Amino acid sequence: MARSIDFNSDLGEGAGTDAAIMPVVTSANIACGEHAGNDNTMRTTIELAMRYRVAIGAHPGYPDRERFGRVPMDIPARELIESIRRQIDSLIGIAGRLGGQVTHVKAHGALYNQSERDAAIARNIIFGVQAATGGHELVIVAPPGSAMLEEAKALGMKVAREGFVDRAYEPDGTLQSRSIAGSVLTHSADAVRQALSFVKNGGVTAVDGTFLKLEVDTLCVHGDTPGAADIARAVRDALSSAKVKVAPFRT
Repeated sequence: MARSIDFNSDLGEGAGTDAAIMPVVTSANIACGEHAGNDNTMRTTIELAMRYRVAIGAHPGYPDRERFGRVPMDIPARELIESIRRQIDSLIGIAGRLGGQVTHVKAHGALYNQSERDAAIARNIIFGVQAATGGHELVIVAPPGSAMLEEAKALGMKVAREGFVDRAYEPDGTLQSRSIAGSVLTHSADAVRQALSFVKNGGVTAVDGTFLKLEVDTLCVHGDTPGAADIARAVRDALSSAKVKVAPFRT
C-alpha cells in the first residue's frame, strides 16, 4: 500500500471550481492560454495555489480553444514544440513575477492521450518542455507504462506517474473515451473507490472487470468533472482516513 501520494487537479480552465478544489489538492496543473485560460487566469490560479502551498504545474494543450484541446491536431513537429515552450514559459514568467515556481508539466487532453502511445508526439512534448526556461528541471506527469514515461526517462527527465480517480479505464490501461456513457466518474463514492484501489492495491479495475496493475505517484481529479469539488474533498478525506499522506510528489 502506498503511504504517500500526490493529489492533483487541472485548473485555470474556466470551470469555476478552482477556489473549492485548490484547498484539498497538493498539485495544480494550470492552463497556459492555448486550449483555455489567459494571463489573468494564470495569475489568479497561481496566486490561489501559492495561498494554499500547492505545487504549481504547467498544463499545455493544443492551440484549439473551440474544442478545448481535446481533439488531436495535425501540426508540424517544430510548431508543436514551440507551442509547448511558449505556453510553459508564459506560466513560468507569471509565476516568477509573483514569487512562485513552476515544478512540473502535464500535457492536456488530446496531447496527453496521444503521448500515451505515440512516442513521436511524446518526444515533441518533452522537447518543448526542455526548450522552456529551466525545462530540464521540470517533472513530467505521465501515465504509467506510457510512451511518454519511457521517452521522458530516456531523455533524462524526472517523471511522476499519474492515475485518474474520475475516469474509467480500458483493459489496455488507457482512459475510456469521453464519448462513452460512464467514462467520467461523477459520483464521489466511485472516485473514492478508485483512489483507494490505486493506493491500496496498486491499480484499478477496468471496464471489463480485469484488474490493471498501475503504480502511480499522483492522483488526478479534473476540475471540469461534474461535482469535481465534492469528489476532491471526498477523495482527500478517504486518503486521510486510510492513513495515506498526501503531499506534492517533489517532496
